[in-house]
Amino acid sequence: MMELLLLLVIAGVCGAIAEAIAGFSNYGCLSSVAIGFIGALFGTWLARKLGVPEFFAITLGTVRFPIVWSITGATIFIVTIGLFRRGRD
Repeated sequence: MMELLLLLVIAGVCGAIAEAIAGFSNYGCLSSVAIGFIGALFGTWLARKLGVPEFFAITLGTVRFPIVWSITGATIFIVTIGLFRRGRD
């Protein structure tokens, strides 16, 4: 249970950093956590496709959470969503 809580905190921090890099206002704590996890999935997938290794990852128990790729993937995800949302306004 403690590992899960720590992963949620790490994902939230990565999501918040990505929101700050992308220049969007805070959507809230839960959205930062979701964006952090989506960024980790997308960033890791992108890194594997490009053949780039993990730069920095935190291991909690049996789970590795890629910090750099989480922030990178989340930033790309937020910018992509922002492009679609701006088109509607």
